[in-house]
Amino acid sequence: MSAIERVVVLGCGFAGTAVARLARDRGLRVLANVRSPERASSLAREGFEVLAMPGLGRPIETHVDGATHVVVAFPPDGSTDARVAPLLAHAAAVTYVSSTGVYGDLRGRVDDETPVPAPAARSARILAAEDAYRARGGAGATILRCPGLYGRGRGLHLRILRGEHRIPGDGSRFLSRIHVDDLATLVLASGSQGADAPETFVVGDLEPAPHVDVVRFVCETYRVPMPPFVPLEGVHESLRADRRIDGARARARFGVRFVYPTYREGMAPSATGVAPLGA
Repeated sequence: MSAIERVVVLGCGFAGTAVARLARDRGLRVLANVRSPERASSLAREGFEVLAMPGLGRPIETHVDGATHVVVAFPPDGSTDARVAPLLAHAAAVTYVSSTGVYGDLRGRVDDETPVPAPAARSARILAAEDAYRARGGAGATILRCPGLYGRGRGLHLRILRGEHRIPGDGSRFLSRIHVDDLATLVLASGSQGADAPETFVVGDLEPAPHVDVVRFVCETYRVPMPPFVPLEGVHESLRADRRIDGARARARFGVRFVYPTYREGMAPSATGVAPLGA
């Protein structure tokens, strides 16, 4: 594999921006793609080279060569991925940030060998996007299927602190998650150390845990009251999942050690920058 000199991030939202910042910190050239002028201005103020395109198309091909790692981090819309994937044929590596949402209502342990059930409409769009990048110019792509992302400025812990969170059911369903900075590390490793035949991985932190355990940790740590319990149908579908994501193979394959191996490290005040109530 050619040495990576440049990272092109298609979709600089929460995950994409974390990848762009880490790549820049490592001395790589970065091109950040966004759709909105407002987001473009924000990234430009951070010093990024920005490509603002409301609809991705052929111009992106001019920014891709044999020393480029392309990271795709925008949600699938049913058409853009099929249009963009062939334009990435000459990239040294492509990583698609996907979702463990493709496993639908499947419960229990999920690893790289777990079959994907018959997809619902949203899952079908994600799977079609994965297929588009796997087929790009015959060169393939690494697919990273992620559970819930969190980090500074976003996550379950902040919803609890704002008093917006509700515990689904009896709280016994398992939550898997990954800190956005650890995901960024995996993403960059997949480009520089990826297999000759790119693969599909599930990724997540080292300790899936019952929903109520995570909430209790946050409440005790930040000295706030426990939120109420509500019926499962009273929360967003992403909070009804009951999956224990086993991402051990990805960590081993790419030689990555997480900075935030569990929610305890990632949701601690030292990581979030938020002080406990009354501190």
